[in-house]
Amino acid sequence: MDAFGLDVGGSGIKGAPVDLETGELTAERVRIKTPRPATPEAIVDTAVEVVSRSGWEGPVGCGFPAVIKNGVAQTAANIEQEAIGFDFQRHLEKGLGEPVRMINDADAAGLAEMRWGAGREVGGVVLMLTLGTGIGTALFVGGKLVPNTELGHIELHGGDAELYAADAARKREDLSWNEYAGRLDEYLRAVEDLLWPDLIVVGGGISKKSEKFIPSLTARTKVVPAEMLNEAGIAGAALAGTDEAAGYLPSPPR
Repeated sequence: MDAFGLDVGGSGIKGAPVDLETGELTAERVRIKTPRPATPEAIVDTAVEVVSRSGWEGPVGCGFPAVIKNGVAQTAANIEQEAIGFDFQRHLEKGLGEPVRMINDADAAGLAEMRWGAGREVGGVVLMLTLGTGIGTALFVGGKLVPNTELGHIELHGGDAELYAADAARKREDLSWNEYAGRLDEYLRAVEDLLWPDLIVVGGGISKKSEKFIPSLTARTKVVPAEMLNEAGIAGAALAGTDEAAGYLPSPPR
């Protein structure tokens, strides 16, 4: 069975059908540059175009870089402030003529890792990190997602942790891999003291170079690289758009 996943990012909006048995893309992904300015309406129009170019008909899951409640964006850390309060789910459904389920982008990547990747069949408390422009987090307890955790924004050295320990900080400040591992260690220790996880999965583009920094980490928690890599966001979003996601998502509030 296939499902369709959309992944809205700061530089591109991409989507593809996904095999729910394996998590693999079953067709070449379609990618269109994120519009500038990235107004909510322009993002919706571009996302609709991605699905249209793919030739997909049916339900769609969409990962989005914000806290998402009932399809509505609640934050805008790395996107236009106009997104706050915008009902992306309703507008996408109108544009596509199909059911849509919105989910935070890090949560989507986490779903992929729990279903097909490094977190599969792992119980207890699992924390997924996506290290890139910022630090996205997805938290699972007993296999169930705790939605919209924003642990990249905990305070570290008087500011947002992601400004200090995201991959963008490594690039911006031209840090060596050992220097960056030291910063990431500080962040992991802070998170460990809050959550005491059983496993930490490190994703984002930097996970392709995990051998350069994970061995230098001193966290007490087991830290492993993500396995889904670039396909995590699309695959997890696709899963979120189906009834099969119910096994990973908490029950809605009464």
